[in-house]
Amino acid sequence: MSVTGRCQICERAEATHSCPRCGTADCDDHWNDGHGVCDDCAASSP
Repeated sequence: MSVTGRCQICERAEATHSCPRCGTADCDDHWNDGHGVCDDCAASSP
């Protein structure tokens, strides 16, 4: 799936990921590769 637009967390960088848990568009700086979700969702994971 193609992601376009700005990161919905920082609103500055280009979004390159889409979080499958919350649906936000996220840049590389706000993406957690280890969990495969945005940093916000990764922080709330048990």
